[in-house]
Parts: sequence; C-alpha cells; structure tokens
Amino acid sequence: MQPPPTPAYSPIPDPLTPDRDITHAHFQAGDTVVVLKGVAGGELWGDAMRVIAPSWHTPTDEDGWRLRDATGGARSYLTAHPRYLVHLARHCPDCLIHLRAMEDVLRARFAEHAEHAELIDCGWYTTTALDQLVHIADARGDR
Repeated sequence: MQPPPTPAYSPIPDPLTPDRDITHAHFQAGDTVVVLKGVAGGELWGDAMRVIAPSWHTPTDEDGWRLRDATGGARSYLTAHPRYLVHLARHCPDCLIHLRAMEDVLRARFAEHAEHAELIDCGWYTTTALDQLVHIADARGDR
C-alpha cells in the first residue's frame, strides 16, 4: 500500500467547498464525479469516481453518496458528502460555477508552480476508518 502524497503546503484553506450549498438530489447513481484535491501544472486535479448509491455520511450527519474508484487501490469505495463532488461527465451549471471558482482561487495562488508541473495536494481530505471521505472543515474528533 502506497502512502498518500504529503501536501506541499499543510493544509491550504479551502474558502469555497465548506460553504457550498449542494443537495443530495443533485447527484444520481451512475454519475461520474471528481473530488477536487489540488493543482498540477496549472490545472485542477482530483480523484474521479462513479456515484453508486445513497449512503449516510456520518461525519456530517447528512445524506451522502457511496462512490466507487474505478482504479481501485486501498479503498475502492468511499462515502462522501455531495458538496465535495463536481460532475465530470456532464456540465451542470452549479458544478461549472464551483469548478471555475476553484480554478480562480487555486490557479492564482499557485501560478508560480504551474510551469514546473508540480503536484500540489491541498490537504483538504482524509478518509476515516469507516471509508468516509471527510473534508477538514467537517472533521470531528469524536468520529
């Protein structure tokens, strides 16, 4: 098992995702989504996954989604809150707005790293023992 990459900067504030108002109904089983995690070579990068089924997201006590990572790895399935997800296969207005806002924030912040194609993991997410993807703004010590 390979350890996760160490964030280049630990952790970088995420001004957008914690306040994103997205409902559980926005995503459907079968949707292809990405969990944005940072910047590489001036472009946003993240983990692409497929939405599988509704699932309770314990860290937020809200409806979440069970996701499948087609590349497998240590954790092929995760549960995530909808506000962490951005549609990858279809261009819906809300996801495009969120994506563009993240691009504006992160590209400006890491412009000097773009020419070196440096991978920058912003350190926003961790995975719990229950295979739940948790944003640092949602992490609670008791779970």
